[in-house]
Amino acid sequence: MKIRQRKLWIGVATFGLAFGAWGVWGRSASPGSDVPARLQAANAIDAQADADAQAMLERGRWVFRNASFRSQTFFGDTLKLHEAVVTVTPRTALAVGLKVDSDAVPPEVLATADLDDPATTVALLRLNAVVGLRGDFGGDPQGGLRSLGISCAFCHSTVDDSVAPGIGHRLDGWPNRDLNVGAIVGLSPNLQPLADRLGVDLPTARTVLASWGPGKFDAELFLDGKAFRPDGKTAAVLIPPAYGLAGVNLATYTGWGSVTYWNAFVANLEMNGKGTFFDPRLANAARFPLAAAHGLDDKRDPVDAITDKLADLHFYQLALAAPKPPAGSFDPAGAVRGKAIFAAKARCATCHVPPLYTDPGWNLHTPEEIGIDDFQARRSPTGRYRTTPLKGLWARTKGGYYHDGRFSTLGGVVDHYDRHLALALSSQEKADLVEFLKSI
Repeated sequence: MKIRQRKLWIGVATFGLAFGAWGVWGRSASPGSDVPARLQAANAIDAQADADAQAMLERGRWVFRNASFRSQTFFGDTLKLHEAVVTVTPRTALAVGLKVDSDAVPPEVLATADLDDPATTVALLRLNAVVGLRGDFGGDPQGGLRSLGISCAFCHSTVDDSVAPGIGHRLDGWPNRDLNVGAIVGLSPNLQPLADRLGVDLPTARTVLASWGPGKFDAELFLDGKAFRPDGKTAAVLIPPAYGLAGVNLATYTGWGSVTYWNAFVANLEMNGKGTFFDPRLANAARFPLAAAHGLDDKRDPVDAITDKLADLHFYQLALAAPKPPAGSFDPAGAVRGKAIFAAKARCATCHVPPLYTDPGWNLHTPEEIGIDDFQARRSPTGRYRTTPLKGLWARTKGGYYHDGRFSTLGGVVDHYDRHLALALSSQEKADLVEFLKSI
């Protein structure tokens, strides 16, 4: 009897300790989460991890905004883009989607800047105020613009327009859907090297660049040479966000690889930086004839200005949370109803699993599964489309939805799945589902 009583009291005490620990854990946890909202550094190892994380964050932010990876050797030294830029007024630059970081410009300068004077463009570059463009002045504060490179922020940052349209505080990770990359590159005085790489004449190269339009870029063009879809539309796709990627398995619309893979891919093959990149899939001449011809499967420059920055860049990008929708941008009551539809009748949560709103794990699906053509999927090694993370969807409405903007509204996306999956949603259910998507 005594032995049994002892076992009973041990069990009660153990349960009490466990319950007490759960209570402390629960009180420190964020609502709806079993992870503490804040854990103080308990020892030297924790403190060092905190310090290392902060250092990586700061270095990664600098890389994202400023590192050109020596891309000026292509855009400046080869294409001579800087020679065209010095003739462009800020007003024209803003019209093609370039943005100005107001925090980089002294207030008195910003207030009196002449937006119709090309000299102002050069002055803004000297201040590192043109988001994503890096001017090379040869180390001379008063010297002329000698070359020009780009950083990650060129495509994946915008501004909040707090001063004027196109001028304001930086919004890192937001896709610049105003940026007309093709028009900007098309200004280059020497496009012949680009035409040679594509294996086309100069007029054709200019036509291809002009076909992209605002907010689009064709990362696969220099791999497979497919500038247009079978229906004659541009093969370029919408610039994706670089926020909300923490916990997401694969980056890009067709899942080429992880975030850090894509950073290495873009820095080496798209930004034309100097570094090292290896992907034997690109040696497949049948699928990627231009990549195979130019040895892009195994690129090794004598000087590597990319690889040592990838870890910090990755860390910073994963810290960029998707922006929350502003008050008044959706109907709260409709969003509540739409959330239930999202999870049940519409079956959206089957793939867009909350709170990631993509598939945890291997987040790829065949074109047949999502009911669209396979053109873009076949341009990637996967042959599939990634389940796009939906957080911050409201901040990337410009240009439309899906990889190529084929649906101009969220209602169009909902209608597509209603038909494809035979959901039989009512008009009210569709409207509520749209409100929920706007609220994520």
